Amino acid sequence: MNIQQIRNATIVLQYAGKKFLIDPFLAKKGAYPPFPNSLRQDQNNPLIRLPFSIEDIINHVDAVIVTHLHLDHYDDAAKEALPKDIKMFVQNEEDAKAVRDDGFQNVEVLQEDTVFAEVRLIKTNGEHGRGEILKRTGQVCGVVFKHHKEKTIYVAGDTVWYEGVQNVIDTHTPEIIVVNAGDNQFQEGGSLVMGIDDVYEVHKAAPNAKIIASHMEAVNHWTLSRKELKEFIEEKGIFSSVFVPNDGESYSF
Repeated sequence: MNIQQIRNATIVLQYAGKKFLIDPFLAKKGAYPPFPNSLRQDQNNPLIRLPFSIEDIINHVDAVIVTHLHLDHYDDAAKEALPKDIKMFVQNEEDAKAVRDDGFQNVEVLQEDTVFAEVRLIKTNGEHGRGEILKRTGQVCGVVFKHHKEKTIYVAGDTVWYEGVQNVIDTHTPEIIVVNAGDNQFQEGGSLVMGIDDVYEVHKAAPNAKIIASHMEAVNHWTLSRKELKEFIEEKGIFSSVFVPNDGESYSF
């Protein structure tokens, strides 16, 4: 497999001969206003440019997975650029209706036993924050990918560390885990995705897994930098297990 960090939570996964595009956030730098009630109100989203052209990113994509419909995971630029007959996987019927309303014709709701081109796709739960903020952030999902010729990979999506993530690790024993680790926050309500402590909990739960930290420094409400996370990884001596890719960087396993 090959995992390429694009920007924010957008990654390209080459797996069992298929190309999956996950959470496409494809707008030009500064196309959208900042998320309110958070840091960097003077900076529009996305904060950074795509590392490649949209054409290169979506070329030969076999399927798109949208873990939820927040702007920084599925935006107007993606809706415009992606072919309307491309295979789209979403988390529930509500999201499926919205994606169909955007003109996409081949939309499927992920289940625990979805199969696409011999790749098993297992929808996992997530919690996009803790406590009261969950009423605002809504439902999200992750995905476990399995194939007899590939290592098992768990793309956790927009979730903090909680028992549900532990359960996925215990159940599927993923060898590769992608976590969204920018510790994004509003002024109130706490972490919306994983921060340093959450990433460390993932490592402790899966000490033999390779962990890739995505969703960093791309939208205005991030609070954990790549530099800070790398320093923590060095301090804990887990630099051979936890990777913090720059946009455009890729890993093969």
